Amino acid sequence: MQIGPLALDHPLALAPMEDISDTAFRLICKRLQADLLYTEFTSSEGLIRGIPAALKKIAVTEEERPIAIQLFGGVEASMEKAAEIAEQFRPDLIDINCGCWVKNHVARGEGAALLKDLAHFEAIVKSTVRATRLPVTVKTRLGWDDKTIVILDAARMVEQCGAAALTVHCRTRAQGHQGSADWQWLEKIKRVISIPLIGNGDVRTPEDVQRMLETGCDGVMIGRAALNNPWIFQQSKHYLKTGELLPEAGAQEKIELCMKHLLLSVQSKGLWEGIVGFRKHLIGYLKGLPNVASLRCELMQLEDLGQIIKRLDRFLNEISYESVEI
Repeated sequence: MQIGPLALDHPLALAPMEDISDTAFRLICKRLQADLLYTEFTSSEGLIRGIPAALKKIAVTEEERPIAIQLFGGVEASMEKAAEIAEQFRPDLIDINCGCWVKNHVARGEGAALLKDLAHFEAIVKSTVRATRLPVTVKTRLGWDDKTIVILDAARMVEQCGAAALTVHCRTRAQGHQGSADWQWLEKIKRVISIPLIGNGDVRTPEDVQRMLETGCDGVMIGRAALNNPWIFQQSKHYLKTGELLPEAGAQEKIELCMKHLLLSVQSKGLWEGIVGFRKHLIGYLKGLPNVASLRCELMQLEDLGQIIKRLDRFLNEISYESVEI
């Protein structure tokens, strides 16, 4: 598929997940064969006010390319200025979040609220496209609820506004993360647009990736499944190529990647913020390993990087010894 100058063959993309898709996690997924990365969604108002936390969210590294900075907002002038600011950080794409379902955002006319007002949606996309030389893409949902599914009109409009690609999470705003994503809409959307279409929602396994590509969409975006299994990109690439499933990561692979991720987190955020911000990932890395409940509680209390690394090393030695004894 072609997005501006960017050529990608049925890419697997890491979804923009708030408080998850930071630099460290993006690098981990990139090294595990994610083709396209997105930053956490970032407030246009925060950027134009120069809020440090917002500016930090859109800092990208060369290793992450190709990468999109995702912006959200409900004011055209703010989105224009935010796109100009984001362009200075040299991403490959700028993506507009038109699908966030969280109450405080939709109350301000942002995210999925735009699905209730396609004229406003159109104005936001047009203003962002107008403000930057970079390709602009859009991520949205099917509609506000199951009685107001407007995705076909929205998709046509997005293309007419000059967007270079469209990502659709196949749920409504009312669903949030509940219920099932309705992939049948991907085939319908693909028929009414010529720009690339990336599917999103309920992609949990390599088989899911293949089935979603079979709907005709040009790429697949993976979100929450990557949080517990960042190997899903590598596993899916192998499955698409060979039709065979790779074995799940073993204890050593999980603990080693856990430590690498922790070190990247500290490197990008600093010691304290890097350690605290990483803790949410412990559940995913330790899932399925023996005797992890007490270990996780212990790790959540440790604040010294060296102690955390030593404890993880000791845990790996312990379970390796137990497996030999058995």
